[in-house]
Amino acid sequence: MLPQLHRQPWMDSDIETFRDQVRRYIAAEMAPHLPAWREQGYVPRETWRPFGEMGFMLPEMPEAYGGTGASIAYQLVVQDELPRAEMPNNVQGNSIAAHYIMDYGTEEQKQRWLPKLSSGEMLLGIAMTEPGCGTDLKAIATRARRDGDHYVIDGAKTFITNGYTCNLLIVVARTGEAGSRGLSLIVVETENLPGFRVGRLLDKIGLHASDTAELFFDGVRVPVDQVLGGVEGLGFKQLMGQLPYERMTIAVPAAAIIDRALELTVEYTKERKIFGAPLFEMQTTRHKLAEIATTAHVVRTFVNDCIQRLLDGKLDAEAAYMAKWWCSEQQCRVVDECLQMFGGYGYMYEYPIARMYTTSRVQKIYGGANEVMKELIARKL
Repeated sequence: MLPQLHRQPWMDSDIETFRDQVRRYIAAEMAPHLPAWREQGYVPRETWRPFGEMGFMLPEMPEAYGGTGASIAYQLVVQDELPRAEMPNNVQGNSIAAHYIMDYGTEEQKQRWLPKLSSGEMLLGIAMTEPGCGTDLKAIATRARRDGDHYVIDGAKTFITNGYTCNLLIVVARTGEAGSRGLSLIVVETENLPGFRVGRLLDKIGLHASDTAELFFDGVRVPVDQVLGGVEGLGFKQLMGQLPYERMTIAVPAAAIIDRALELTVEYTKERKIFGAPLFEMQTTRHKLAEIATTAHVVRTFVNDCIQRLLDGKLDAEAAYMAKWWCSEQQCRVVDECLQMFGGYGYMYEYPIARMYTTSRVQKIYGGANEVMKELIARKL
């Protein structure tokens, strides 16, 4: 049993009730289908419609745009519960991208897309990474050329979360000069769109039920009123403005996985016998679990503090970078140490700890590689 955390102001009884509702829904309506979804490599888009109807998709959106007007803490609770249940966090990508529309979109754009995203009718992704461009956004090569009242988009994207199942994309494209000033975000409705093609459903070492795809744009025509905010050249600034929240969507699942890995390992070591006694009774096991429990407590306390600062509008980018890299590093270390205590069974894919092991590794890569996070922190020292 982990020590009780100091209750932050955001952790009120309403949020605890909401958490319980989300957890029950996931267990009853989604978890039973997870093996089949892992096998096919994606969660069907229609799965998210009832999830949205329950108010779980984008609860933080204002009521005028289909949400409940709740604080962002409610969304982060969803992103805590999904990975805890081993569910692919499609909502993470959907929520990150939806906040671009909410914070930078024109009123017409908000009215057009946010209600459908909140209800689960539409699923959103952000097409940023390219085959030759990852963290270095200034090197984006996908181009959107103005042609009358349309943009013509040509290029390719890869490693796109929700890329296979989404029907709405925010595409990071070059509309102007080289470098950061020439980037724009263009919202693209992909259903039956000429020139748009989904390539391979990528075969990853983990997150097998989370679709990750290649995308191709060959002369794709999009009306100019779908550039986010109605103005060209603001893409880089818009991307940078969402970083604190985006980093928290990585730190929160890290805390959830650490908590769950500890629970599973304590349970297993109390049942598993070695030399005639439970593994838990070995001092080396108990001390290692004590170390992990301490790490879990510190991670959760740090994450809670960052959430509170995010809600207060005081979460600086550097703190978010710290939360992203440090919590994901602890996640990978803890899951590795927990797997070791399962012995050979820990290497069997049927055991949750094995799946957590492969799932965790990408946390140090996406959302900005941890080495980049450290460099960004160091620049402010």
